[in-house]
Parts: sequence; C-alpha cells; structure tokens
Amino acid sequence: MHTRFRFAFMVGSLLALGACSNAGDASGGFELGMASAESDVEPGTLTAGVWDDNRNFDFFLSYRSTLYSQQLPGALPLTEADHQAAHSLFAAPPGTKETLDVALIIDTTGSMSDEITYLQTEFIALSDSIFAKYPNAQQRWSLVLYRDTEDDYVVRSFDFHTDLDEFQEKLAEQAADGGGDFPEAPDMALTKTADLSWRTDGATARLAFWVADAPHHENNAAAMAGGIRALKDLGVAVYPVASSGVDELTELSMRSAAQLTGGRYLFLTDDSGVGQEHKEPTIPCYYVTKLDRAILRMVDIALSGVYREPEPSEILRTGGDPQDGACQLASGGEVLVF
Repeated sequence: MHTRFRFAFMVGSLLALGACSNAGDASGGFELGMASAESDVEPGTLTAGVWDDNRNFDFFLSYRSTLYSQQLPGALPLTEADHQAAHSLFAAPPGTKETLDVALIIDTTGSMSDEITYLQTEFIALSDSIFAKYPNAQQRWSLVLYRDTEDDYVVRSFDFHTDLDEFQEKLAEQAADGGGDFPEAPDMALTKTADLSWRTDGATARLAFWVADAPHHENNAAAMAGGIRALKDLGVAVYPVASSGVDELTELSMRSAAQLTGGRYLFLTDDSGVGQEHKEPTIPCYYVTKLDRAILRMVDIALSGVYREPEPSEILRTGGDPQDGACQLASGGEVLVF
C-alpha cells in the first residue's frame, strides 16, 4: 500500500473508534475494520466555525467573567492573570515551522456517534492536503483515546510512531463503548497527551486536536487545569473541536484551553445536517466553512506563522455581523478583531 495512502487510512480510521449506536448510549461498541475506511461518506461534509479568543481577548474576559460570577460548577481554577499572561505570550508572531507533530485526542464513549464517520473522512483529507502543501513537513501523528473512570479503560494512548504499519495495527485493535453519564475524563487525556514524545525544537509546530462533546467531572477541575498548563508549557497549541451536545462548561473549558495554549476553538454547526443539534457558541460573530477547510487553515497558520482568514469562496454563511474581519461587543463598545 502506498505509504501516504496507508497513513491517510490510518489517521481516518482512528476516528471510527468512537462510533456506536445512539448518542448517550453506553453499549454497542463499534469494531474498527476496513469497512469503516470504505464508507461512502465524502470529506468536506461537516461544517464548523472557528473562534480565536486571543484575537478577541476583551470579549473572552467578559464572557469568562460572566460565567465565573455565576459560579458555574466545575469551572477551571484559572485566574484572569493566567489568561493575561497567555495573551501577552501569543501577541508576538510565531514564525515559520518546518516539521509538524499532531496529537488527536478523541472521546470514544457512546455519545460520540452521529458525526464520527464524517470526522474520519475529514482527517483523511487533512493528511493529504497537508502533504500536498507541505511535502517536507515530516508529519508525525499520535493518538489519545479516553472514556471515563467506570469504563474498561480511562485513557489509551499511542505515541508518535515512525512505523506506520505497527501504528495502524494498534488502531485496528480498538473499539468504542462506555460512557453513560454526561461527564467524561478529558482531564486525564490531556495530562497523558502532555506525556507524549513531542519534538521540542523550535522548528516543530505542535498541535493537539481535541474532539469531544462532554465536560470533565466537576471535582476534576484542578486536574483539568493542570493538563492544560502542562501542554502550554510544552508549546502545544490545543484546538478543541466541539461536537453536538456540548454544554456551557464544555465550551468554557475548551475555549480556556485554546486561549491559554495559543490554539483556537472549533465548533461544529448544524449547516451540514449531520449529528444532533449543535450548541450556538457564546461569541458575537463568526464565519462558517467546511470543517476540513477550517482545520487545514489552522495547520497552515501554524506552519507558515501567518494569520489568515477564510477565503471568500470558503465562507458558507456568517453568524452575527462580522464586518471587515471584526466583531463588536453587544454593548456597542470596543471593536474586536476576529
């Protein structure tokens, strides 16, 4: 099998690990096999918005302050000073990168069902697109799967690997199951992600795409914050991909992780018609594009070191009223760059 095709199949197949019968169902795991890779689903189906809280920092502080003042149960023990320090850190241009480390952090419990097959094809397309644009980027991918404390495993990981055949074999052994209650164990998954063998040289872009639809357990908020800090210390930018069913705590935690690590918050939308209803994010305006275009744009920004907005031809619709790449607070106050 052609190495790049084998790699694309391998990466895409991992997302089929989360497939099962119904959202919230804790039974009926899906066994990974070649049939999942031969799905009729085409890439470019799922739709998503992207939000950058570091480029809209005053709005983020207002959003965060509102939820913390309401004493949202499970809110991460992070201070405004933590966020201010991160905002200052990421204000400088990052510079170009030559190599790419990507970790995929996947919630494989029963609630991750309707969109998994589609997510599979998006990551296959992503690998090919990165290779086409950056053929010398020396991509390395790793995998962290997680469920919850009452399941047959809590976290299962596969480190960055150069032997793609062996890595594919590891993936083929997996199945999805478990869950039951709403919260899961992302705190343990993020901590495990920080333990992977990331390249720490200045030439490597380090990204973690965290695909999930549920929050941490409220009593694990400190551990969740610790996992985010560990990734930040390694220079790993977290890019959450919020799936259908996220609640207020999940959005806040995901956006906090992205802001603190220099990533961006991606959220699936109803425009594709796939999956259950998606939460409307608490942001003033955004562009909706295909998910594969959004993810590729994030990788392109990370490797090139140059921020860019979606091409006009990529924009499917707008949420709110973005004008010349800017959003405005509802109060009519400060204009914020989007």
